[in-house]
Amino acid sequence: MKSLIAMLTVTTALTLPGLAMARDVTLTTKLRNYGGDGAYLAYYVADANGKYVGSLWVAGGKARYYEHLSGWHRATGGNAAEINGITGASVGAGRTLEVTLDLADALFDAGYELHIDAAAEDMRDSPSEIVVPLTTDGNGKAVPGKRYVADFTYSL
Repeated sequence: MKSLIAMLTVTTALTLPGLAMARDVTLTTKLRNYGGDGAYLAYYVADANGKYVGSLWVAGGKARYYEHLSGWHRATGGNAAEINGITGASVGAGRTLEVTLDLADALFDAGYELHIDAAAEDMRDSPSEIVVPLTTDGNGKAVPGKRYVADFTYSL
């Protein structure tokens, strides 16, 4: 029951701010061939002031490594219960992760940003590997990453 409540809380925060309509958004993240183990990725939304709004997806299932997703970990206070139901496997070097989810229309063109933190075992962490404003104009436009991500796009 607790995990259902946590999942509904996150879902409500990201799909119904102001009781807005939601739309399917596909997040596509292509990783570089960085020569290491699978990367953990945390996708989360922040408002125009940089304040954490909610988590969208976490790639990597072992909670003991979440502290290496340092921006996300700091924003959530390390509360892994917040992400029940929105996790998947880590992503191998040179691979692509594609996730489709519902995001509230109110998040677009309103100053919200999508953040992606990345980390790989025995390699440097990369907080805010990607930071992209959520805008309708950004639809389908590739954004380069800093360390592990070759590029990221979102499609409305």
